[in-house]
Amino acid sequence: MMQCVRIRTLVVFIGLFVASLVVLPAAVMNVFDVAPGNTGYDGRFVFVRISYEMNLRSGGFFRGVPDDLPWAHDYPRAERNLTKILSEITTLDPFQGPNGGNVLKTGDPELHRFPFAYMSEPGYWTQTDEEAESLRQYLLKGGFLVFDDFRGEHWNNFEIQLARVLPDARLIELDVSHPVFHSFFEINSLEMDDWMYGLPPRFYGVFEGNDPAGRLMVVANYNNDIGEYWEYSDTGWLPIDLTNEAYKFGVNYVVYAMTH
Repeated sequence: MMQCVRIRTLVVFIGLFVASLVVLPAAVMNVFDVAPGNTGYDGRFVFVRISYEMNLRSGGFFRGVPDDLPWAHDYPRAERNLTKILSEITTLDPFQGPNGGNVLKTGDPELHRFPFAYMSEPGYWTQTDEEAESLRQYLLKGGFLVFDDFRGEHWNNFEIQLARVLPDARLIELDVSHPVFHSFFEINSLEMDDWMYGLPPRFYGVFEGNDPAGRLMVVANYNNDIGEYWEYSDTGWLPIDLTNEAYKFGVNYVVYAMTH
């Protein structure tokens, strides 16, 4: 009898699990609405997050079920919190809608209207040749792109995909003397806490014409997740010194993008 009960319980569990797999994608997509509406260009600063396609074998717990979109990590609280800070301490008048900004696909021509863009988890980033060309033109025409929330071996895919966008580009490790770290706040050290990944955070850049004295087009926050610190800065879950530092980097990136 006990064995029958166990078998019956197992069958019920499996049935519920299978049923959850059937209904989860729709339920997740209803809850996780990553682009409920973008704002049109009107001259204000708008935080733009770049979305991209990814291999279905990567991603979240169910491996292929859209419960975890790496490009949307920390959305929308990260940008919502950062734009609130920008509004309070700078002369920018950023868009502060419910999403904190816009979500645009890699090859969307609308991206060219906005000088600042952000990409999360480039370790999962994939793109078409047309998208790579569009992003190349965005950067060469004055765009500024921040890569965030990746670590360890995720560097490999990031480097491959970036080379498709800028074939001749060299990734150069930045030091604290670069103007991007002094464009608003005076950041005196790049030795950030390794709270997120337990790895030493590093900052890399790509310069126009590969000239370190020229315009910085790309910043990569490697072994780091600054967006996570923005997202949870108002919860008490993270050390306040760490979230404050993350805001300094975010504000400086935006001010540099808007002035270069």
